[in-house]
Amino acid sequence: MTGYRQVLAVPGMASLLGVSLLARTAITADVMALTLYVVLGLELSYAAAGGVAAALTAGVALGGPLLGRMIDSRGLRTVLLVTVVVQVVFWLSVPILPYGFLLVASFVAGLLMVPAQAVSRQAIAAMTTAEQRRAAFALESVQGELSYIVGPAVVILCAATMSPDVVAWGVGAAIVAGGAGIALLNPPVRADAEADAGAAGRPPRRQWLGAGMTAVLTMAFGTTTLLSGVDLAIVATLQEAGQVSWAAVVVVVFGVSSVVGGLIYGALTRPLPTWLLLGLLGLVTIPAGLAHDWPWLCVAVVGSGLLTAPTLATVADAVSRLAPAGVRGEATGLQSSAQSAGFALGSPLVGVAIDVSVPAGGFAAAGLAGLAAALTGHLLSRRSPARTAVPYHPGPVDLGY
Repeated sequence: MTGYRQVLAVPGMASLLGVSLLARTAITADVMALTLYVVLGLELSYAAAGGVAAALTAGVALGGPLLGRMIDSRGLRTVLLVTVVVQVVFWLSVPILPYGFLLVASFVAGLLMVPAQAVSRQAIAAMTTAEQRRAAFALESVQGELSYIVGPAVVILCAATMSPDVVAWGVGAAIVAGGAGIALLNPPVRADAEADAGAAGRPPRRQWLGAGMTAVLTMAFGTTTLLSGVDLAIVATLQEAGQVSWAAVVVVVFGVSSVVGGLIYGALTRPLPTWLLLGLLGLVTIPAGLAHDWPWLCVAVVGSGLLTAPTLATVADAVSRLAPAGVRGEATGLQSSAQSAGFALGSPLVGVAIDVSVPAGGFAAAGLAGLAAALTGHLLSRRSPARTAVPYHPGPVDLGY
């Protein structure tokens, strides 16, 4: 645990992780809040709620690289303040918008969502040394898992006692508070040695978006495709067993296992390759389909959970190492977009597998998607020599891939 103490001792790190946890927890709950508002407040169908969720998710996926590029060129605080203002306007307007306008507004809100996750990753890369970075990213992945466990659950509990309008306002207020808190902290997104990266100019994409970075983004996409599919497969398995009310317990076990796995991995002295962790995650996911009731399913998902946070942590670490400082915001935004796309694809992919087979086929499809991404990432990474990113200097120096 010495590594964690060193990371938390970095000036400003504990405050950053605390404030960003608030923002990320609220952001993971935004889809649930809007779903409940459309279904309970507007009294429309779940399909209509899915349209709003899809619009928001599409905006987030497209907005990641855009906001990252703006952070690289305009600075962190300016981007955060712009996104905070947009979120204030959107969430205050939710209860008065007709459905059609809510669809469009949700896309815009996603496009300009507070980039709490991406900013945390950039700041970690800037504030830590190479030796501290794996433990720091493990903490960041654990933070993400905690947000997914807590956020949607709190919204569902609040919806039982409050109007959907108030729940939506509460989620919006938490997003705004988290974004404003990060802006107030204004953590560095470049290390002292990288301070001149922005002034030196942006390296061309061909010099950093090569086979190595493409491999990492592919594995980021594959990881969240697997995770999104597992969530649906859990529900389908328990629905067939007549135990769907226990799905929340299984999901919590999965999340807690991921937290434990992340903490263990961050304390190890030697890292593991991303492709290997993702491949193992895919392998242990497939046999989870053999469980047919909730107690055994709780046992079956522990293996997948233990590998989830470590896989996500190594992806974030790899992006931080491969991206030159001058484009780290855009690269981190691409990572967020790849993961958002994976979350969007996982459920329909696994849903088709379940429809044409049995619920166990959902776990198989999710695991195979992870294995395919791991294999693709491994093959791509072999085409590019491993390196650690260095500040870009325009001119005859070729940093190439």
